[in-house]
Amino acid sequence: MPKISNKGLQMPESPIRKLVPYSEIAKKKGHKVYHLNIGQPDIKTPEVAMEAIKNIDIKVLEYSHSAGFESYRTKLSQFYKSQGLPIDVADIIITTGGSEALMFAMGSTMDQGDEIIIPEPFYANYNGFSTASGVTVVPVISSIDTGFALPAIADFEKLITPKTKAILICNPGNPTGYLYSKEEMMQLAEIVKKHDLFLIADEVYREFTYDGDIHYSVMNIPGLEENAIMIDSVSKRYSMCGARIGCIVSKNKALMTAAMKFAQARLSPPTFAQIASEAALDTPQSYFDEVISEYRERRDTLIEELKKIEGVKVATPKGAFYCIAELPIKNADDFAQWLLESYDYKGETVMVAPAAGFYSTPGVGLNQVRIAYVLKKEDLIIAVRILKEAITAYNAL
Repeated sequence: MPKISNKGLQMPESPIRKLVPYSEIAKKKGHKVYHLNIGQPDIKTPEVAMEAIKNIDIKVLEYSHSAGFESYRTKLSQFYKSQGLPIDVADIIITTGGSEALMFAMGSTMDQGDEIIIPEPFYANYNGFSTASGVTVVPVISSIDTGFALPAIADFEKLITPKTKAILICNPGNPTGYLYSKEEMMQLAEIVKKHDLFLIADEVYREFTYDGDIHYSVMNIPGLEENAIMIDSVSKRYSMCGARIGCIVSKNKALMTAAMKFAQARLSPPTFAQIASEAALDTPQSYFDEVISEYRERRDTLIEELKKIEGVKVATPKGAFYCIAELPIKNADDFAQWLLESYDYKGETVMVAPAAGFYSTPGVGLNQVRIAYVLKKEDLIIAVRILKEAITAYNAL
């Protein structure tokens, strides 16, 4: 029998999606499932984006430029500059989602066996992208006790080897919701310049900051032009996850030349989605004001309700729309499956993402879950009430 590759066998399952079959079983039983497991916003996509698709007058669905439509890149550059980011058209390659942008970044900066340092917990698919690229993730653990703040620079220093090529951060963070301060970003800039590394910043949640905190972009750090790589996406900003449009951004010309080869190899990003994404740039500020206000209220509601559960520890997120909660259980994987397979509270249950999948260090995060507050406040209150009852029932087994 033909054998599957080691790479294929080593590809990790998504902790976010691996429980989907169990949620489908729960729904077939007639149970309502509150999805706290996935960052799929329920916010409406901007009307300007939807109208652009509805009104398309195209006779031939052609390839676009491998870097994406020039009109889109030009407009995107203008958008970034309006946000205070010094990004030119030549600094942008449009990708099929932020995921492809990260693959391009790894492919352009790292060879088989090279290492990338990532503060954990981190977006679970970083493990998958690294495995697919033949890159070794070297984790540096951040703690729920500090709200998942940047680990000490000394912790990074002792992990750097001749194989280290980059540090990757998500800012604001998925799954933690942590927002790196300007001071923390400057510390990272200093260490990557000292060791001649790349600093890859996944900034797809840039707009989602709360409590007056300001997002400080990797592209705003002076003197870091050759080291900085920004990853972006329309998925969360405009609630357009299904569009699968992102971009890789850098002023390092050699890097962008290499990334362009990867872009050419996959031909071009999708046409309809680029049209929608370009139109989305005309979204009025009022849309974002309403969305941020809504998420702030959801965050406050979720954290308030979680803190009512005895034994639960949770760090208040500063951005994005996720939090990590530590539960008074031993194994969140088993608990999350049990919630869907064997439990309901008045015909309802919840789906969470076990947090161990957001770490690459074995045995860490076993009693933690990631919760996405992408449901309306009333549903969040019900979902946490179910979670509370479930924890009691599970620990009584």
